[in-house]
Amino acid sequence: MFGEDQIAQQLSATRDTLAEAPAAAGGQAGPILTEGADGRIKVTLGADGRFERIKMSLSALKDGPEALLDQLAFALNTALDLRSEQTAVPVPAAGMADVNERVARMQDASLRQFKDMDESVRQLMRQIHGR
Repeated sequence: MFGEDQIAQQLSATRDTLAEAPAAAGGQAGPILTEGADGRIKVTLGADGRFERIKMSLSALKDGPEALLDQLAFALNTALDLRSEQTAVPVPAAGMADVNERVARMQDASLRQFKDMDESVRQLMRQIHGR
């Protein structure tokens, strides 16, 4: 009467579609090491994606504070960009369209089933009250 089996089948199909979508990236496999100032500045991001260490040679310090900061920012931003690329989740364009379509069908079917259920309850109430 309420179509529980049909709703269960629709939910199962939607779950199957979601399971086929690419999995979210779970992080990178290891640390990321980038360089600036021709290898005289090295920046490491840990496997968890957080900043871990900076190593620099004495010759990098001789370039002056402004050049040092520019190269440090370059190395750090490169490391962060690499981390973003490694952890980016691809957008499943076709898969999500299918999921949206299935959810819309499920919503439409649910509305019809609730209308049917409402009408059944109204008929029962009319019988109980003798109308």
